[in-house]
Amino acid sequence: MLPTTVTPVLRRMSVASLIGQGVLIVSGGAVRLTASGLGCPTWPKCTADSLVNTPEMGIHGIIEFGNRTLTFVLAAIAAVMLVMLWNMRKERRDLFWLAFGLLASIPAQAVIGGITVLTHLNPWVVSLHFLVSAALVVLAMLLVNRTYGRTGRTSVPYVAAPGAALRRLAGLAAVCGYLAVVLGTVVTGSGPHAGDANAPRNDLSPYLAARVHVLPVYVLVVAVVILVVLAWKRGNGDIIRNAAILLAVSVVAQGAIGYWQYFTGLPSLLVGIHMLGSSVLLATATNMADVTLRRAK
Repeated sequence: MLPTTVTPVLRRMSVASLIGQGVLIVSGGAVRLTASGLGCPTWPKCTADSLVNTPEMGIHGIIEFGNRTLTFVLAAIAAVMLVMLWNMRKERRDLFWLAFGLLASIPAQAVIGGITVLTHLNPWVVSLHFLVSAALVVLAMLLVNRTYGRTGRTSVPYVAAPGAALRRLAGLAAVCGYLAVVLGTVVTGSGPHAGDANAPRNDLSPYLAARVHVLPVYVLVVAVVILVVLAWKRGNGDIIRNAAILLAVSVVAQGAIGYWQYFTGLPSLLVGIHMLGSSVLLATATNMADVTLRRAK
């Protein structure tokens, strides 16, 4: 029998989905950073004659096919959550449609991944492929907050509602974080890690692309500093204060890794860690805006 209330299993599945979306970003980065972008040279099959990778394809085939397989795992998790939410689809529309969005976006992600392969890793298509994964991280974070009652209809009202300054800064921080991630894909498209030796680049100046990429980051840093100062006054254990601290830690870490990789010639390991950091930044920025804006009502 399907549940009529949010269960611990559903909560754990929402967390698994959030973690899985981050892992998908990292595994997609591994495909590109190991030059495995054409490890499976066709789509939807891995080769013209095989649905899966073959031993002759070596490690590149394993990495590429593993990334494809993870997409189906995440689709299965989203499908199970959608079924579990069926009896709650009216009173908990927020949960139902977030789960539906996760499930509907994953096949679209698979198709874009196929177009990426068929266009021989066109950098703009690769960027779109990543950005869909970024959007899925945002949806998964919203779903986690609502299944745990941090936001949404079942959330506990604040003793002191966040003021207008906190709400505006939280929204600004989220927008700047998202914009930094979007512009980061342009930097990637101009850089050396194309996913294959013969893959095209976007022909933009890496120096100029990097400088444009950091502009919203500077605004984000200022917004986060003010957010932490304002939220700190709310006291220990406050959900907004905790969200601001988490966002600040992710911004500092991601910025440090970004500069480190830039000044050391973009080593693959640091680029991969930076991609993991982007998923953490997306989650913490979304969480900051969600707990501030949604709970202010």
